[in-house]
Amino acid sequence: MDIAERIRALREDNDKTQAQIAEILNVGQKTYSDYETRKIRIPLESVVILAKYYNVDMNYICGVTKIKKPFPQK
Repeated sequence: MDIAERIRALREDNDKTQAQIAEILNVGQKTYSDYETRKIRIPLESVVILAKYYNVDMNYICGVTKIKKPFPQK
């Protein structure tokens, strides 16, 4: 699974709309849709926000691992 597939799956698993997640990222719904469809790359800062929001580590959200671990705490 790549990052686009992962952010879509996480959104759907959490019963969120694209508009709701776009608001969290402070982008338009169309921009967020473009992240999920690979039309544009999601910025690293947005990936960090989503990892924190969904409480998953960056390796999972980026598709490096299938193991869902919580976002590391400071």
